[in-house]
Amino acid sequence: MAFEKYLKDNEAFIFELDDVIYPEKDYLLQVYYLFAQFIEYGEQMSATDIIKFMQATYLEDGSTNLFAKTAAKFNIPDKYQVNFDMLLLSVRLPLKLLIYDKVLRFLQEIVLERKQIFLLVQGSPVMQLNKIKQTEWNGLEKYLTVYFTEELTETPNPLRSIVEKHGLKKEKTLLLGRSEFARKSAANVKICYLPAEELFTD
Repeated sequence: MAFEKYLKDNEAFIFELDDVIYPEKDYLLQVYYLFAQFIEYGEQMSATDIIKFMQATYLEDGSTNLFAKTAAKFNIPDKYQVNFDMLLLSVRLPLKLLIYDKVLRFLQEIVLERKQIFLLVQGSPVMQLNKIKQTEWNGLEKYLTVYFTEELTETPNPLRSIVEKHGLKKEKTLLLGRSEFARKSAANVKICYLPAEELFTD
């Protein structure tokens, strides 16, 4: 797609992270693979069966209570919940996380135009920072300013904090996201909102 309209109309771009910059499943499925390998080593269970179950359950029902569902299916001791949670937070991934191709090109165009890029990231700052560090940014990381919503507690709307701190012009700022949080935040602050999936259409 052509990015000219967005680049012309805006001076600052704020992105969510999961499923906007990269596919979140690329992180989670690697965590599940490593956890299955860990259980195979610790409990002499089949890693292949465990990872197949975890992948299928995640793709059908999402990540909620996935450890509990897997533990129930394979009779995995509850003590491994700690290991699973630690992997989610601080795993060292076998493979780098890759940015969606069209988002990468858009980010590169923003940098070429010398405009500002922010990440507004929901969720555990520890886990989300781990994702950011293991993303292949292609040199773009030095142009990013990152904010974690859990650390922006001075106002009810973290997006407002970014706008006010950096003196951004609301009419010249674009938020790209997928979540209801992002859509409502943009409406409350009165900045433009672009559903990220529109970047993936020609």
